[in-house]
Amino acid sequence: MDFLQPTSWPEALTLRAERPDALPIAGGTDVMVDLNFDRRRPGALLDLGRIAELCQWQVEDGRVRLGAGVSYARVMEELGTQLPGLAMASRTVGSPQIRMRGTVGGNLGSASPAGDAHPPLLAAGAVVEVASAARGTRLIPVADFFTGVKRNALAPDELIAAVLVPAATGPQQFSKIGTRNAMVIAVSSFACALHPDRRAVGTGIGSAAPTPRRAPDAEAFLAGELEDAGLWESRGELPGSLARAFGDRVAAAASPIDDVRGSAAYRLHSLAVMARRAVMWAWAQYQHDREAA
Repeated sequence: MDFLQPTSWPEALTLRAERPDALPIAGGTDVMVDLNFDRRRPGALLDLGRIAELCQWQVEDGRVRLGAGVSYARVMEELGTQLPGLAMASRTVGSPQIRMRGTVGGNLGSASPAGDAHPPLLAAGAVVEVASAARGTRLIPVADFFTGVKRNALAPDELIAAVLVPAATGPQQFSKIGTRNAMVIAVSSFACALHPDRRAVGTGIGSAAPTPRRAPDAEAFLAGELEDAGLWESRGELPGSLARAFGDRVAAAASPIDDVRGSAAYRLHSLAVMARRAVMWAWAQYQHDREAA
């Protein structure tokens, strides 16, 4: 197996075009597991760890441009205000060692239905920036990026450069069901985001369908009910019945299976509960923000 180690982004894209059999590796928290269990045996590894620009983030036009090599630990430490949902999800990823090495870009590249970064990126309305040496850069809405179980929309000569995430304008929440806190793959997960600037609600479902997905009907239902009741403006109490109806619609958007980590029925039940609780927590924070202001 060849080991390719570019030191610049143009060099990485050139090598990607020349060696479509090369498997990109960043933190290695997914790739090395697959290699150790002989699930994958690529012709080469394309190490992206020495490319400085992939490890940077900046705010551009109200969006955080998060380089594909930014680790979960840095998201937690540096972006808790701008990307609170993603920071919450990052805290649930594996152990401290995994969070130091693992990257959001790597999580996107693996495209696992259970990826912890995916639900908050969906809820926030993120866009994935990908690039190739021949065609330049293109932008893919994260909802369109996942094409199947551990499959994504990357062309053979493309690499993930960054993910563009709108900075939070309201509260965000993330919940995850697993057998323990560390080193666990989610049985199911859920993220929600309130967008009071446009009076919208965002959702993200993980580990309960072939791909991470949103719950558009639940989003439209809750945003409309909040508008009709004048709650966006008044920030009054969120009725429990409304939160439960939202949770039911989130569960209806999933299509889980039975596997060794949990049954489909349990995943549906847990999603309904997590969505109800998450929106109640987010709304309580929305009310608190008014009082603090």
